[in-house]
Amino acid sequence: MNADIVVTDHEHAVAHAHGRRLVAHQCATAGEVADALIDADLAFVNLAPVTRDAISRMQPGGVLIRYGIGFDNVDIAAANDHGVRVCNVPDYGADTVADHAVACLLSLLRRTGPYTEAIRSRGWIAASDLGEIRGFRETTVGLVGLGRIGRAAATRLRAFGFRIIAADPFADRPWAQNAGVELVEIDELFTRSHAVSLHAPLHESNRNLVGARTLDLMPAGSVIVNTSRGGLVDEGALAAALSDGRLGGAALDVFDPEPLDIRSRLRQMDNVILTPHAAFYSVSSLDALQRLASEEADRALSGAALRCEVTRRTE
Repeated sequence: MNADIVVTDHEHAVAHAHGRRLVAHQCATAGEVADALIDADLAFVNLAPVTRDAISRMQPGGVLIRYGIGFDNVDIAAANDHGVRVCNVPDYGADTVADHAVACLLSLLRRTGPYTEAIRSRGWIAASDLGEIRGFRETTVGLVGLGRIGRAAATRLRAFGFRIIAADPFADRPWAQNAGVELVEIDELFTRSHAVSLHAPLHESNRNLVGARTLDLMPAGSVIVNTSRGGLVDEGALAAALSDGRLGGAALDVFDPEPLDIRSRLRQMDNVILTPHAAFYSVSSLDALQRLASEEADRALSGAALRCEVTRRTE
């Protein structure tokens, strides 16, 4: 979904209740967003870049509501400078994203994709022809990030008997202890994990976190799942590790940039699961996203305190 401003029945209802005119745009580029936001005092945005130029065209004191959890496509510093408040919707679909991440992780560990491809190309194979498969109770899963989605993923993974470790400087330590999740530093996580699932926001400090150095730390045959942000993974280094056999597989729902380049080697690999930024998607999560975003808009237009403002944050 590359449109930058999305309009649903929820937004129509809020606009009508406040006597506002609602204008819908489909934006993919920074320039299109900037043109769409001229004189806006309230805007819903999705994935396209919201730059300093775009924010400067809004009314000071305006509110920008980002559909979703991450807000790395919005220039927060510019919003602070221009007096525009930015909100996200951090709690609309944690369970859905966790479901997707865990489903992909299980498929990678059980090699359902390579088995399918082998049967299609060879007719039939023996169970052991693709190598050994580790039992779940002997498998360590490392979670990079232990926020809402990371915790939801840990809860699901525990039911399968995995050992779970996590790296997150802001982790809820009492929750981790009660859930049986061991907190470790990031290098130890990559060194010990047979599977790594990414659930961290993207900052310049962790861009390409999964790269040649960290991939070299992982046990041979390990797998990577990314349902967070494409910029966390160096796709060239990942493709190299997959092609030379150091890494056993990867599941990617997000890319940098999106969509994934048609020439990417990742498209051709049978040990890679690719989904189109769909981890958030279910009927219930989409309805919750639109409803919660519209409720935030109603608060903004009513002069009430915003529920999920992210401006004036420095982390």
